[in-house]
Amino acid sequence: MSGAELQAFYVEEYRSLYQGSAGPNPKDLAVQRARADSLYAFASARMKQVERHLDIGSSAGLLLQRFQQAYGCHAVGIEPGDAYREYARQQGVWMYASLEELSAAGEPVFDLISLAHVLEHLPDPVAYLADLRARLLAPEGWLLVEVPNLYAHDSFEIAHLVSYSAATLRQTLGKAGFEVIALEQHGRPRSAWVPLYLTALARPGANPAAFVLQGERRVALKRRLGLLRRAALTRLFPRQAWRQVVDHEQPRER
Repeated sequence: MSGAELQAFYVEEYRSLYQGSAGPNPKDLAVQRARADSLYAFASARMKQVERHLDIGSSAGLLLQRFQQAYGCHAVGIEPGDAYREYARQQGVWMYASLEELSAAGEPVFDLISLAHVLEHLPDPVAYLADLRARLLAPEGWLLVEVPNLYAHDSFEIAHLVSYSAATLRQTLGKAGFEVIALEQHGRPRSAWVPLYLTALARPGANPAAFVLQGERRVALKRRLGLLRRAALTRLFPRQAWRQVVDHEQPRER
């Protein structure tokens, strides 16, 4: 799709295609809240202070709220979906529809930029991350990224333009001028044992021009083995392989 077609897809079709509705539903909010807790736990072990936080692909704004509660930081989100953006605004989260809108508003730089399950949707992730580093991230700032793991997640979905292994995520960040501080393979919040996701914390530092890309070997074999392991764990230990995520902030249906 062209850039205009991608924008229209995320504004008009993405949520309905994946969730059956344009706005948040209880299951989606439960997963978002649990994912926000997971990302906070991962980042806060290394990141002691945050003053300005930008979350791209903010959905309902729950990740921004989690970090704001912990750090007392100024929180700003970008969400193209009208229903999700309006929901977040009603919760008191400051939201923009696009990076262009944020730039036009003259926002100062941020010391934390997060992209949770966004990078796989971008047609040129290296250029996108390099632009964030150059224009919107403070020189000593942090980048927090989470993506599906090629070796455990289905990955190949209509909305996913790129699929990542731990090796290719490291290289994407390095080529965009970031130094990876920590990278974890895990299943939170959906699985106790299946490493569905890759989470990375990085800082500006690598020289993109000097960064040498390295080919990854046996990708197809590692994906087959990873999916076979997932299938075996699902069959033998279904409750550990796939957790039921419940939003304790919302009343349960009777």
